[in-house]
Amino acid sequence: MSGTSIPSVSIATGSTGRSAHVNEMGMRPMQERVFQKRGEQFLLIKSPPASGKSRALMYVALDKLANQDVKQALIVVPERSIGASFSDEPLTTSGFWADWIVKPRWNLCAMPGADDENGSQGKVKSVGDFLASNDSALVCTHATFRYAVEALGVEAFDNRLIAIDEFHHISIGETNVLGSQLKALLVRAKVHVVAMTGTYFRGDATAVLSPEDEARFATVTYTYYEQLNGYQYLKALDIGYSFYGSRGYPGSIGDVLDPSLKTIVHIPPVNSAASMGTKEEQVSGIMDTLGKWICRDSDTDFHLVREKLTGRVLKVADLVDDSDLNRRSKVLGALRNPVHRNDREHVDVIIALGMAKEGFDWIWCEHALTVGYRSSLTEIVQIIGRVTRDAPGKTRARFTNLVAEPAADQSDVVEAVNDTLKAIAVSLLMEQVIAPHFDFTPKDSGPKPGFDYGPDGYQEGKTNVGVDGETGTLQIEIKGLKGMSPEAARICREDLMDVIAAVVQDKETLTRALFDTETLPQETTQLRIPKIIAERYPDLSPEDVEAVRQRAVAALTLVQTAIKTGEKANTNLGLLEGVRKFVLEVRELSVDLIDKINPFGEAYTILSKTLNAETLRQMEEKIAATKVNIPEDEALDLTRRALSWQNENGRPPKIVSNDPFESKLAQGIAAYRRFNAKNKAKAVEGPL
Repeated sequence: MSGTSIPSVSIATGSTGRSAHVNEMGMRPMQERVFQKRGEQFLLIKSPPASGKSRALMYVALDKLANQDVKQALIVVPERSIGASFSDEPLTTSGFWADWIVKPRWNLCAMPGADDENGSQGKVKSVGDFLASNDSALVCTHATFRYAVEALGVEAFDNRLIAIDEFHHISIGETNVLGSQLKALLVRAKVHVVAMTGTYFRGDATAVLSPEDEARFATVTYTYYEQLNGYQYLKALDIGYSFYGSRGYPGSIGDVLDPSLKTIVHIPPVNSAASMGTKEEQVSGIMDTLGKWICRDSDTDFHLVREKLTGRVLKVADLVDDSDLNRRSKVLGALRNPVHRNDREHVDVIIALGMAKEGFDWIWCEHALTVGYRSSLTEIVQIIGRVTRDAPGKTRARFTNLVAEPAADQSDVVEAVNDTLKAIAVSLLMEQVIAPHFDFTPKDSGPKPGFDYGPDGYQEGKTNVGVDGETGTLQIEIKGLKGMSPEAARICREDLMDVIAAVVQDKETLTRALFDTETLPQETTQLRIPKIIAERYPDLSPEDVEAVRQRAVAALTLVQTAIKTGEKANTNLGLLEGVRKFVLEVRELSVDLIDKINPFGEAYTILSKTLNAETLRQMEEKIAATKVNIPEDEALDLTRRALSWQNENGRPPKIVSNDPFESKLAQGIAAYRRFNAKNKAKAVEGPL
């Protein structure tokens, strides 16, 4: 088992080349879509890495400066290295009417000095000097901007554009200073804001914006599917995980580290369970796996390593060693040298710890290999973004998470499986990230313009699936799908991925659905998932929670069923066709049918084929043993569901029913009545 990669996600695309097509102003499709919304005061751009968000911002900022009475533009990035993405750009050479120019004195990311509270004093003064000047653009870090707002006050930024890159660093959490400052800027409403992110969900499942603030933003979404499908060269993306045994990852990394692929290896932190020695020892061990160390290159400070099998000399960039800052700067400078941007042979392997993640641009990277678990889904998705660049000759890319196999003889298997759940959550989320966009509509809603319904066209009264091959959108009719308010419709249109991210990050939901054999699919789909949605959107009505729940469950389940077709990895646009095939093969697609499918069932199938039977059995037994009697809040949820069930079936559910979920509903009613009697609370309304 050790070293065997599990390709839980694999997508083949159309390679249409559309992502690189430009209009008469030099804009790619995503940038053109953003520019159409340039008049919005608050604009949110959700678009994958390498899709051109920085240039899209330049187009919008120049228009606001010239035509919308905006005095200045401040570009705010999470770290100094990302500031280079907003350097001068000669846009007029491609047909636009102005060039993007940032004077050197206002590029604070290039200014010496730290970005902490003490080191930022000079940079805060520079922000103040900029605001008092007649110049148009400044680039600084999130930290510098935070200290500047604290020092100058939000009113100092009136009539300016604040462009926030990597927007997922913000949250509504009480300790997130930048999030609080943004809230104040939005309340004052005298700034323009453009927010940009490729991973809008946060790794800690905390919301980025409150629902009422997010509703103020116009959103432009460009999906991973559109991006990948529109590439010219990259045709397939594989995402999986691989297990190593009790001896640690050095014994297995050679099985998944292919020296022929351009690779970024992220080693685990020294204090993590996956670490095997100091960070220097880990780097040395990886190079020993690759071959025999020769020397350092005098020009770049890359390690030169002679590969064992072929004798080829590999160039290895070490971004882990920080003992010599001059050497680290030399390596970084060599990697960022624009002269070598299009040179595939400049470097072969990059070994990193905290670097080479968001904003790191190496178009030739074919394999991102991450050792050990990462607590943040956002971090993992950013790492995956390093391989999703289009480059000549690069037809396939992959991400592998090399993780510890949970051992059956460990004293606490339940605790041991927690990190495995994180790897599974990444796979589940990425299945959704790279899937087509779903447009769910009630049965017999009628055809939509621009959608292909097959050779027979749209047929009233039958199951219909419309496909927009250009955008990767599937219009799917579902019987029993509820209508919803404008706010719920916005959530389903713009935030469904955030909802799904919250679901797959919920440990209890994932654990029960995967390992508790007594947990019914409906307990996950009808009880746990709506609770997660209600917690995330506390102001939604129960009817809207149900409408969002139905669509989130449908998205999760339909991607899972598409995977089972086996077509996704082998055929062009196979995932899209897999969904369409499943929908058309069922007699009638309904909410009731979808709710009876475990949305994590395929993830369990992959695990059962990967882990040995004894380990899997012990996991199931341990988790089943932790299951307690129905708690009061779950009994109330079951009783509410039972009321709906009774209205649909004309009778109350029976404990002795052959339908396990009907029996579960009846158990919930009985438990609620016990709690009700015990607490002398008011009985639930409605006859049971």
